[in-house]
Amino acid sequence: MLNNLRIDGGRLWQSLTALARIGATPRGGCCRLALSDEDKAARDLFVSWCRRACCDISVDRLGNIFARRAGRNPDLPPVATGSHLDTQPHGGKFDGAYGVLAGLEVIRTLNDHDIETEAPLEVVVWTNEEGARFAPSMIASGVFAGSYEEDFALACADVDGHTMGEELERIGYAGSEPCGGRIFDAFFEAHIEQGPILEREQKVIGAVTGVQGLRWYDVSVRGQDAHSGSTPMPGRRNALVGAAEMVSAIDALAFESAPDAVATVGQLDVSPNSRNTIPGGVFFTVDLRHPRSEAITEMEDRFRVLFSLIAERRGLESSVEQIAHTPPVMFDPGCVDAVRQASKALGYPSRDILSGAGHDACHLSKVTPTGMIFVPCAGGLSHNEEESAEASDLAAGCNVLLHAVLARAG
Repeated sequence: MLNNLRIDGGRLWQSLTALARIGATPRGGCCRLALSDEDKAARDLFVSWCRRACCDISVDRLGNIFARRAGRNPDLPPVATGSHLDTQPHGGKFDGAYGVLAGLEVIRTLNDHDIETEAPLEVVVWTNEEGARFAPSMIASGVFAGSYEEDFALACADVDGHTMGEELERIGYAGSEPCGGRIFDAFFEAHIEQGPILEREQKVIGAVTGVQGLRWYDVSVRGQDAHSGSTPMPGRRNALVGAAEMVSAIDALAFESAPDAVATVGQLDVSPNSRNTIPGGVFFTVDLRHPRSEAITEMEDRFRVLFSLIAERRGLESSVEQIAHTPPVMFDPGCVDAVRQASKALGYPSRDILSGAGHDACHLSKVTPTGMIFVPCAGGLSHNEEESAEASDLAAGCNVLLHAVLARAG
């Protein structure tokens, strides 16, 4: 019977559609920044669905939600799955949400067929995976895995000065349990690929073998505010011109390290941001990624030198602060193979794949056997309102998750 077991793809799609109405944007995407009112509404909806599925709910001090389905042996550590509900400001319907609701659909399917697992199952919602409101990203799963201290995370503030601790209290998700110390037998995360490889190769499932390394930096450039009309060009200390040269330099550096390296400047703030004043200050971010740590280190060393030379030549001051570092990750061979075997048994075309994006699973891999399941997304487009995925592919990924979880849970 278990070999023929399948999830309800229509129900999964309906759940994704209902969740996407929370924080819906004009172009069909979602805006649910971490710990916003929209994030609270999404959490509340998920918790209500889990209670209807007879799950016990617990929440830790970072707001991570654990929905537990009992197993025959309560002394066994649970097999966990999940992802996140927060989005980018112009995010899509499926990034994160799919992994959470795929886990819920696994539980609903087991309930439908009155199947009891030996080990308990847990579906997890991790707080602030995106890092769009509070930096760094994946901070709550990072605390869970010991990468960050709990107090550090709770003190992280958004651009308006609101801290994570304050916002957790405000929306009612400041739990009493410590973040971390919870033992899992394994953790699986289902996710859209956020890249073009599966679609291009007409594969339905990606068995994710690992994730490339990521480092984030905050860069400040300081010059001098001055009148735009009366300050001669030779005497200017224009921080924006220097920053623009630095942005161009980091882009060129990534092209020199192609095809594996990527670099992105995704945020830039200009001061005083006035039409007729020469900018005296600029803040911008740098995102570096590569499958090898030593390559990222080499890129960092080179751009620090380049930025310093640019600043010196233009009479500016600059500083670079690394604010996040996620080393390259290789997932547990047993979990990866469970995804491969489930894909094969279910008849889905699949391939091994390396993730270009960071995920909560990166941190979880430090403390428990971990694997990921990718499904295609249209054009590889993500972090965009037009992010799209086929219902049949989402159902296929959820079926693979179901059978991989059952292989671990017994």
